[in-house]
Amino acid sequence: MTNDPITLDDRDIYSWQMSVPEFGEKGQAALKNATVLISRCGGVGGAVAYYLAAAGIGRLVLAHAGNIRPNDLNRQILMTHEGIGSARVESAARRLRELNPRLAVDAVNENISEANVERLTRNVDMVVDCAPLFEERYLLNRESMRRGIPLIECAMYELEAQITSMLAGRTPCLACLHPISPPIWKREFPVLGAVAGMVGCLGAAEAVKIIAGFGEPLYGRMLRCDLRTMNFRTVKISRDPACAVCMQKY
Repeated sequence: MTNDPITLDDRDIYSWQMSVPEFGEKGQAALKNATVLISRCGGVGGAVAYYLAAAGIGRLVLAHAGNIRPNDLNRQILMTHEGIGSARVESAARRLRELNPRLAVDAVNENISEANVERLTRNVDMVVDCAPLFEERYLLNRESMRRGIPLIECAMYELEAQITSMLAGRTPCLACLHPISPPIWKREFPVLGAVAGMVGCLGAAEAVKIIAGFGEPLYGRMLRCDLRTMNFRTVKISRDPACAVCMQKY
């Protein structure tokens, strides 16, 4: 984190937010000085990025390869029809800066891989994982556990969504919950855009709570949502004592 003070402009822009009990100026300063890596800025990650930018996060690192396609537009709120064929991260960075010109954005036109995961997680305070592939999720899980930084896992399928927060030594990690990649997990799957946006908003709220140090994060718990029936429930999750990732000492 950096250590930039809250300014008069900050107080003006975030006055409603700073009136939230337990948040206040201290929470706003924590957001201003924090850096968050978001893996993929599509339907879920785009909503996370947008609401963190609106909340006054200081710096976002967006990792997402490829160009905008027409079938991105039902859910990816940081993309535009005019931008079809151009880089997703460039569109995302532009839209975020329009909302918050004080925001620093590192637009990385790459998906998470073994070649870049150490570099991209090196100087961040938190990771929000919205990647569609478990190969990417496992790499972010490994590095987050190794570095001791919070990891927020956001996922959705059709009208269902789930979210949990992880921290080394305190909670299960992704490998505890899924020692191997689920066989039904595919690159493309049914998506209702509003569901992606909902879990992205939840991910942003969870990130704000953890960075600002208030409320009760989903450490050791998972929120599961079924918007087909509007059923929401929170379940406890446990560490695997045989986990090859979070139970080993680095």
